[in-house]
Amino acid sequence: MTATVEDDRLAAIAELLRKADALPGAAPAPVALGEHMVEAARVPRRHREALLRLTPMELTCVRFLGWGRSNADIATLLMISDNTVRVHLSNVARKLELDGMRELAALAGLLFYPAD
Repeated sequence: MTATVEDDRLAAIAELLRKADALPGAAPAPVALGEHMVEAARVPRRHREALLRLTPMELTCVRFLGWGRSNADIATLLMISDNTVRVHLSNVARKLELDGMRELAALAGLLFYPAD
């Protein structure tokens, strides 16, 4: 998939999220995931309880992943090794019962990718 097509898809998803958040009564209070506040419409119900049990470091790694950062970037920003980032993300995928890193990356983007 080319970058332009992917950018268009992300823009369309962001627009849908903005519309869902703007509906009257459709946007309940934001959900606190550790120190991060996420619009409730972005948090899948089936993952909500597991997301609340993640460690602060796991949530931070997921947030950077949602922003499109690579494992090496995340490691540099958090001053940990690439392998430690991989372990944190692997633990998150296991705790959320996801099929793998692609599914985790999609969920991270849904949770933390800026909507504007």
